[in-house]
Amino acid sequence: MARWRAVLPACLVIASAAQAQDTLAVRDTVAAGTSRADSIRPVPPISPGHAFARSLLLPGWGQATMRRHLTAGLFVAFEGVAITMLWKSDWQLDYARVRGKYVNSHRQERQDWIVLLAFNHLFSAMEAWVAGNLFDFPAALDMRALPSGDVFYGVSVPLRR
Repeated sequence: MARWRAVLPACLVIASAAQAQDTLAVRDTVAAGTSRADSIRPVPPISPGHAFARSLLLPGWGQATMRRHLTAGLFVAFEGVAITMLWKSDWQLDYARVRGKYVNSHRQERQDWIVLLAFNHLFSAMEAWVAGNLFDFPAALDMRALPSGDVFYGVSVPLRR
């Protein structure tokens, strides 16, 4: 009985190693879409759809989740400017109504800032969706000096077979 207690853990280790060699188990893992920790292809932290929804709700949130902090900051900064200008134009519209002058122009200015605010939300959401789809795109901007002294700008895109 003591022999079996010593042999049983060794059999379990051998069985688990044999399962790693099973091609069907590996094929099922690849088909399920699970990624390994040593995978070469980077996996985005969230799906493009979730990035779209987050940035539609709050511009820059989807970009920040995908570690694109500069882009997120630009969308948040424009959101702040647009909200501030909307508040300012609303205040000016109220003042123009009291005075009875330039009401239409202030109303138009207020509508313009509302449209820009909505555009910022939509553009941020679309940019987050595209960034989520191109998260693993390997292209990089390259700049080289040619022998003639001119500077060459280009994009290199490695193609896989």
